[in-house]
Amino acid sequence: MDVRLLTEHDADGFIRLRLEALSREPRAFAREPADALPWPPDTVASRLRAVPEGNFVVGAFEGPRMIGQAGFFRHEGGKLRHKGMIWGVYVTADVRGRGAARAMLTLMLSRLRDYRDLEQVSLGVATSQAAARRLYIALGFELFGLEKHALKVGDTYVDEELRVLWLRKSA
Repeated sequence: MDVRLLTEHDADGFIRLRLEALSREPRAFAREPADALPWPPDTVASRLRAVPEGNFVVGAFEGPRMIGQAGFFRHEGGKLRHKGMIWGVYVTADVRGRGAARAMLTLMLSRLRDYRDLEQVSLGVATSQAAARRLYIALGFELFGLEKHALKVGDTYVDEELRVLWLRKSA
């Protein structure tokens, strides 16, 4: 398995896997497949370019096939720049349990620890996503909140844990 930062050349694979994630795990993601369909590949490609000390997306690959993806978004502006968010963590079902998510997040967190003034990274995880919750806890993400009814999928509400990893604690 190869884990690396995505580039604009990965746009088609990213779109394919993102649509799979939104279709197969509707209770894990706030977006729906229709929300992603209007994205032209060239727009996605520009968004996949990593920004120094800013946004980026990582992917896990088996040969040429993208099997996992996870993104990081850094808040802009002086009052919010000390924090960012992990979004869209997904591993295709047939390779789950082989460490792809852990490998992607390990690469991501290693990169984030080098950001000079980034102090915390947060994420949200559906309470029904037991394996994801266990992984985030093992990586040191602490619970800081619970959003009841964060998503509504059909007639079903999904609660979401809000978790944070402190990269640096301010004095």
